[in-house]
Amino acid sequence: MNQISNPMPVVIGSSAGGMAALKELVAQFPENFPAPVFIVNHMGAHTTGEALVRVLNESGPLTCVHAYNEQTFKSGHIYLAPSDQHMLLVKGKILITKGARENRSRPAIDPLFRSAAVAYGNRVIGIVLTGYLDDGTSGMMAIKRCGGVCIAQDPEDASYPDMPQSVISNVGADYCLPIAGMGALLSTLMKRELPESGPVPEDIVIEAKIARRVLSDLPSVEALGDQVPYNCPDCGGVLWKMAEGELLRYRCHTGHAFTSSALLTQQTEKIEETLWVALRMLEERQNLLVTMSKTESKQSSSSISQRANDSQVHIDRIRAMLKSTDADAWPPAPWLSEGV
Repeated sequence: MNQISNPMPVVIGSSAGGMAALKELVAQFPENFPAPVFIVNHMGAHTTGEALVRVLNESGPLTCVHAYNEQTFKSGHIYLAPSDQHMLLVKGKILITKGARENRSRPAIDPLFRSAAVAYGNRVIGIVLTGYLDDGTSGMMAIKRCGGVCIAQDPEDASYPDMPQSVISNVGADYCLPIAGMGALLSTLMKRELPESGPVPEDIVIEAKIARRVLSDLPSVEALGDQVPYNCPDCGGVLWKMAEGELLRYRCHTGHAFTSSALLTQQTEKIEETLWVALRMLEERQNLLVTMSKTESKQSSSSISQRANDSQVHIDRIRAMLKSTDADAWPPAPWLSEGV
């Protein structure tokens, strides 16, 4: 397939359960599919994604490759975001960046969707598949505001329904259907006659530039929302709140961004991390006090032993918190890497 001057890009986001979902979707693409396909599947920084590339190449006739920076793209090809890097679109090429994590993820879905909306307006077709939490919702909202098409997997068809359900609830998907029906739908959408895209809303442009690291300063973030008394759990910076309909999002001036759900989950993980540090320090303090009590005078030893006992009370409390199995207190990670 040749490079196309005015593509109708298909951008896809998936997370937990993504390998099976993407395999089923890619199997439906015909050999002459007239558009480039871009995929972000959440994965851990330690994975390579080679397994997913191999599976997608084996699943259908289209060639799947890991995207690289400044790569020109072609119709009839699938481009997968590499691990620990964002994949963005500009006119005619792909950008791969080490920008700040969004919704605790890198690669994240929202930056890809947002950049596609800025570059290609109403020609973009966005698809959100299975996954935890709500990455992809804000990006899909950008696609919708720029006139593109929003497709969500039917939550009842998804292994993990959070992500598509969030799109349906907060954006209002143009199409909600099982994966089995998406191939035929895409073929129909490719035949549309489209008017010229209108202007892109300024807030979407600003966020797309932040993801490219073109902007990273206070004025650019202040233009997006209001400062709030929370700190970024990733870098400690001040956060600004942005409201998109009923969806609340937060962003710091260095580029980290979170939906409310992602922010709460990250805060919870930081609390757990802090508790483990506190437990280690209290146990070390208790061990030191026990050692000291063996060498001190009887009077001093009694006082030191009491302080060691007091430490044990705090140790027991922290251990009880860490052993908690309350799912609301300790939510799952937002993706399952599935070895990709």
